[in-house]
Amino acid sequence: MTVAIAHLGPSGNHTEQAALFYLNWLTKRIKQEVVLCPYPSIAQSLKAVAMGEAHLAVVPVENSIEGSVTMTMDTLWQLESLQIQLALIMPIVHTLLTNAPSLQHIKTIYSHPQALAQCQMWLEQFLPGVELIPTNSTTATLHQLSENLTVAAITSARAAQLYNLPILANGINDNPENCTRFWVVSRAETTTTQQTSPYSHTSLAFSVPANVPGALVKPLQVFAHLGINLSRIESRPTKRSLGEYLFFIDLEADVSETEMQSALTELSTYAEVLKVFGSYNVVNVAI
Repeated sequence: MTVAIAHLGPSGNHTEQAALFYLNWLTKRIKQEVVLCPYPSIAQSLKAVAMGEAHLAVVPVENSIEGSVTMTMDTLWQLESLQIQLALIMPIVHTLLTNAPSLQHIKTIYSHPQALAQCQMWLEQFLPGVELIPTNSTTATLHQLSENLTVAAITSARAAQLYNLPILANGINDNPENCTRFWVVSRAETTTTQQTSPYSHTSLAFSVPANVPGALVKPLQVFAHLGINLSRIESRPTKRSLGEYLFFIDLEADVSETEMQSALTELSTYAEVLKVFGSYNVVNVAI
């Protein structure tokens, strides 16, 4: 059986780079062939797994500069039966690709909204007034660079090699410590490797029945009383009504632990809907 890994395309972006790392990591642990399958969006990558078109998806979930990738969070909530198998933390270095002879010739820059935001201060300093156009991927419009000497794209150094495009500026992200956390997601019944517990993290999300005093603090106190540390908490709109929110939480505990089982039982009494996305370990990616 061939294991298919869905990811945001086209080739050369940072998500594909994370997916390649996972492909190599997985190939060392299983005997099946592993292939990458690019999709036009993060949502379509996750839906491919939910529909059985792919076995796994590698999707970005959080950047150290710009915070959460909301499309990943919203889609994971909307879909059923998906679980996180692993988290990858990868350094992100942005490059400016263009056929323009100098910065002064550039009038338009294309890139994913996250990449544009991660390079905001550099762009304001060196390319003020340039039109910034968001795209689905940092590599979505690289074909335009050979046709127009006034356009540029913010993407990876690997993309420059793949598309044979010159790098005009490298390391343009505002923070040199820029990194992104990716999740490897599968269907709940799918396990590609026999990892052993305990896992270091668990991710879940829940909604509350009503926006009333104590609606959030009571669920959070459940974890505090049991000594379970929260490494991230974030709200997202339910998309039903203004002022209604979902809450996404990352916990430093394994869902199989006694304390976590007790916490989930008590949390369910406060939550309208509770979804546990699974327990997993975190791997640092070297590039």
